[in-house]
Amino acid sequence: MNHGISVLFRAIPLAMAAFCFAYGAYVYTAGDDPLRLTAGPVVFFLGSICMALYCTAATIIRQIVGTYTETARYIFPAIGYSFALATIICGVFILTSQTSGSLVTGHVVCGLGLITVCVATAATASSRFSLIPRNSADASFSINPQGFTIGQSVTLIGIVSATALAAWVWCILLFVRGTLPAHIVAGCVMFGIACICTSLIALVASIARQIRGSYSMREKSKWSSLVITMGSLAFILGIVLLIVLRGQTINFVGFVLFGLALICWSISSKVILLAKIWHTEFPLANRIPIIPVITALACLFLAAFLFEATDFAHKYYVPARVLTGFGAICFTLYSIVSILESGASKK
Repeated sequence: MNHGISVLFRAIPLAMAAFCFAYGAYVYTAGDDPLRLTAGPVVFFLGSICMALYCTAATIIRQIVGTYTETARYIFPAIGYSFALATIICGVFILTSQTSGSLVTGHVVCGLGLITVCVATAATASSRFSLIPRNSADASFSINPQGFTIGQSVTLIGIVSATALAAWVWCILLFVRGTLPAHIVAGCVMFGIACICTSLIALVASIARQIRGSYSMREKSKWSSLVITMGSLAFILGIVLLIVLRGQTINFVGFVLFGLALICWSISSKVILLAKIWHTEFPLANRIPIIPVITALACLFLAAFLFEATDFAHKYYVPARVLTGFGAICFTLYSIVSILESGASKK
């Protein structure tokens, strides 16, 4: 990877973050539609995830081009966790406000903060990414003493696992204790968010265990299957909601779940790539980045249809705008998987 390409791949997450922040702020302030108070903040805080993904990209690229410093080892995870904390705090603030749609908006923004925590942990786990190709070439499958200790590896995986568990518990509580249609919407979206957090367990575990050298051949299908399953669950729930809630104003949440499923499948590209190149040659590794490109286009095409549908069914106002933000997340993930392919493949 030359300097120009490294700058491009770092610029993509920043550009997508800028888009989410700017578009979210524009939606929030433009017009007088009450639904803008939900769509605007959700799109805005998708930018926090993009910023955490930028920290992951910068962490890996700096190791590839040889500019990674001890300061960078701490500052990039700190940036990611700072955006996560700020997002969760803002979500709680929205929950306690009396604005229109604050119940759904607050819960979803808090959920986006949970995703940002997981992505920031992926950036932390990537701090010794340069050891992965070295460990992959070691035919003895031995533990690398320069990699993470067992305690560090378990801690990284534990942070993401605890965050995913919190998302699942949050989702269940919304369904069990909620009595309003807004609780159903928030619960369904939190279900998709929990699927994404669970998918990120697979990514962090793959990175941490390959850096340590403890990643086994049996894990190749284990982690990949987990991510694909999570995406499939979110997609299936989306279909069920569109059918069961047909004709109701809240059935739009099915399209939001489609977008969350597409993000899960975008994450799968990184998990699959790390699995495919571990202790083996995979000639098609440079084709795997096509996956997040396809999912990004799917989000944008679906958003375009929903923008048209808003003319005769106003309930599609929120998913049309949120799906554009999901497309930005998927395109950012294209940048990350391309960096992984460049840094971990044996070329």
